[in-house]
Amino acid sequence: MQAPTLRPRERDALIQSLRAGVTPLLGSRHIQVGRDAEIATLEKNLDRIAEGGSAFRLVIGEYGSGKTFFMNLVRGAAMERQLVVAHADLNPSRRLHASGGEARSLYAELMKNMATRTKPEGGALQTVVEKFITTALAEARKAGSRPEDIIHERLSDLSELVMGYDFAAVIAAYWRAYETGDDALKDNAIRWLRGEFTAKLDAKRALGVREIIGDAAFYDQLKLMAKFCRLAGYNGLLICLDELVNLYKLANTHARNGNYEQILRILNDLEQGSAEGLGFVLGGTPEFLLDARRGLFSYPALQSRLADNPFVRDALVDMTGPVLRLGNLGRDQFVTLLGKLQAAYRSGREDTAPLPQEAFSAFMHHCEQRIGEATFRTPRTTITAFIGLLAVLEQNPGVDWQKLLNQTKIAPDTSIDDSDLDDDLVSLTLC
Repeated sequence: MQAPTLRPRERDALIQSLRAGVTPLLGSRHIQVGRDAEIATLEKNLDRIAEGGSAFRLVIGEYGSGKTFFMNLVRGAAMERQLVVAHADLNPSRRLHASGGEARSLYAELMKNMATRTKPEGGALQTVVEKFITTALAEARKAGSRPEDIIHERLSDLSELVMGYDFAAVIAAYWRAYETGDDALKDNAIRWLRGEFTAKLDAKRALGVREIIGDAAFYDQLKLMAKFCRLAGYNGLLICLDELVNLYKLANTHARNGNYEQILRILNDLEQGSAEGLGFVLGGTPEFLLDARRGLFSYPALQSRLADNPFVRDALVDMTGPVLRLGNLGRDQFVTLLGKLQAAYRSGREDTAPLPQEAFSAFMHHCEQRIGEATFRTPRTTITAFIGLLAVLEQNPGVDWQKLLNQTKIAPDTSIDDSDLDDDLVSLTLC
């Protein structure tokens, strides 16, 4: 069964990403294969968040197992459920816990990448704020009340949370700027919400608030934002954080444990249902989870909460726990993937003859002979080569695909180093 027809822009972005060997941000659903059970499990979590609950998921997989792609699928499913989604990759300058601005930097990156169904590419923070205001205006007209009374009444729900009073004051300042056309005040309000103020004095002069979003406020501010998103008419907030292996790489034990303690706090809070309409999906490698010296299992409280169900053995599975493990796709699933890649490539360009079904198996055999088991473990080269094959066949009508395969050598990707690998570049074992 072919994938639905892609919009031209979406098709081009998808093919360009795959040809370059990077995880596609657009069109991922059109090339999804396998992972049905994992996706169904995450969708249940998303439904719980949309109903006002909370969820925590740690997605664990080897380099190239498809964590980034899988998380992109989850983000798309979340936006379909009217959730606001914010995503970011951790790196040495962006962490969950720090004292030198790294946690604030991570928060700012999340706010920059905030996305909704109508604005899936990010930059949706201002859209969320203005939806809150327009929703309040509509409610005021319906009730015959003053807009400012409705806005202050709805913002009062935030004041009970940590930093809630200042958050509400900033939203109120944006409302005043919205009414008076004060663009400078609007910009300052958005800057505060993005965590871009670094000095309290500057925030007081610009907005009249005493606090700013710093390292210590990282998680509390996300809880506030989740509740605000629901007040704005969305169903909640999903936070997607990838490359958590960067925490595992921290040489300083104190800094590493501080980040693990923050993960423990988030896990406890969400599993206990203390946060409203908030979910976290974190992506990491098996070493990041299991290493008893530097991984999450080096922190006893996390080890006890993230340990496998002792009754899971052989072919048995349990996907209800906080850890979701991703394995590599099998050969048959990869053949199905190639069929979907061809359908996506030919979307809107059906003037060329498609490859027959046997070509997919022949191509996989070709890759296995030339590349070996890395065909499945780190399949960037395989997928890039297949897109290249389709491009040559499209631009050179009459070329025999079998002869082309026999005459072409596909070199393994020697840039891949398992000890220090950028998961974004090899996470194309697609879900």
